[in-house]
Amino acid sequence: MSSIQLIRKPVLRLHPADDVVIAARPLPAGTHLAEENLACIDAVPAGHKLATRAVAKGQPVRRYGQIIGFATVDIAPGHHVHTHNLAFETFERDYAVGVDVKPSPTVSQQAEFMGYVRPDGRVATRNYIGVLSTVNCSATVSKYVAQHFTPEKLAAFANVDGVVPITHSIGCGMDSNGKGMDVLRRTIAGYVRHANFAGIVIIGLGCEANQMDALFAAQHLDESPLLKPLIIQAEGGTRKTVEAAISAVESMLPHANAMTRTRVPASHITIGLQCGGSDGYSGITANPALGAACDLLVAHGGTVILSETPEIYGAEHLLTRRAVSQQVADKLIERIRWWEGYCERNEGSMDNNPSPGNKAGGLTTILEKSLGAVAKGGTTNLVDVYQYAEAVTAKGFVYMDTPGYDPVSATGQVAGGANLVCFTTGRGSVYGCKPSPSIKLATNTPLYERMTEDMDINCGQIVDGTVTVQQKGQEIFEMILRVASGEQSKSEALGIGQEEFVPWYLGAVM
Repeated sequence: MSSIQLIRKPVLRLHPADDVVIAARPLPAGTHLAEENLACIDAVPAGHKLATRAVAKGQPVRRYGQIIGFATVDIAPGHHVHTHNLAFETFERDYAVGVDVKPSPTVSQQAEFMGYVRPDGRVATRNYIGVLSTVNCSATVSKYVAQHFTPEKLAAFANVDGVVPITHSIGCGMDSNGKGMDVLRRTIAGYVRHANFAGIVIIGLGCEANQMDALFAAQHLDESPLLKPLIIQAEGGTRKTVEAAISAVESMLPHANAMTRTRVPASHITIGLQCGGSDGYSGITANPALGAACDLLVAHGGTVILSETPEIYGAEHLLTRRAVSQQVADKLIERIRWWEGYCERNEGSMDNNPSPGNKAGGLTTILEKSLGAVAKGGTTNLVDVYQYAEAVTAKGFVYMDTPGYDPVSATGQVAGGANLVCFTTGRGSVYGCKPSPSIKLATNTPLYERMTEDMDINCGQIVDGTVTVQQKGQEIFEMILRVASGEQSKSEALGIGQEEFVPWYLGAVM
């Protein structure tokens, strides 16, 4: 996809080879577009596509210079192009492994932020104590414990950001030795080890499939003053477990409060990249602007994690071209093939992904959505590919296989070590992500103005013609450093983020 500086126009052409342009504002039928030398036959909503060339039935339609679908009827110039005349079909992609690999970017002076350095060298952007449930059956007890620690009770611990319940709806009714249990335990262990937690109390019921001792053995976890396991049935019930857990948290608070922020290199920042409630502007404004910020972070030695495999489908060839080796590319291609089989086994389609809100915002097929989604990852080399919730150890641009559902995807990224999340949205998302702060990037100005209490940055200014993608990328990068240093994001200020732990559930509910 080409790099474009956008100015205020009624429509946006993203690539010379495109068959469509994008409406920058609502276009009534009959609107004359001088630059394209045509008139709108149909009314075209903002963010939607308008044909500028004739496309015969069965032929591909291109946006970003890439195929986004195939015409289901003959399409004439001036027609609105959407679900009524454009559909998903599979087609062969040229993976061209490594052809776009380039020298890694560097900077002469590395950016810094104020982070918490843990005794083992890990660096945190927040300083929480977590109360984590092994199973749905211990979720309420975990919440009772966290609720005890009101702002008044934590007032004496100024360096502690809070006591957070991390609960979920699974952990039983599943195969104790299956793939789903492996993924759940890996995800829980990723949160236990997360740098943003100074300490963890982990609470189980006692009879669940996800047994505490099996979890600790499988994930090589050991009880310590900062990792306290409790089992409700062994403790004597709800009240006694709550009391024991409160006591455990109280013993951790002085240690957590002793941590103070110090100046550290930006290379310690790992960002999970998310897009939710996408619209026709996502791939034009917020996603490429976030990609520009990611390029800056990679140049400063940091790590960015692109995910949501169903939402890169049809655009994965743009990532394999940046893969540093055939092995890295093969890891990604294997996950694509797995997802194709997964959908087939569950009688679904990869094209099921665009939601009603996505389509209302102008997106038509998964191919179109994916081409915009991959822009979040910037332009640097793809250095590795990870399984869901696997610990990310590489520096630079990496990929993690996750579902497209944002809470599930971000949960995997945080379990992998993301200590900050950047979330683009065109329809409006109010997602938070404790223990990692979430920065919201609005794709269009009307959304930003309508939901300003939830949106951190307005990327709609790119379409408005007041800034470039690179300028907005620099703004995002600077906010990343400030939020990593302790500035609250909008979702944090609203207190959002303690209900968003949603591990990927694989397998039958038994």
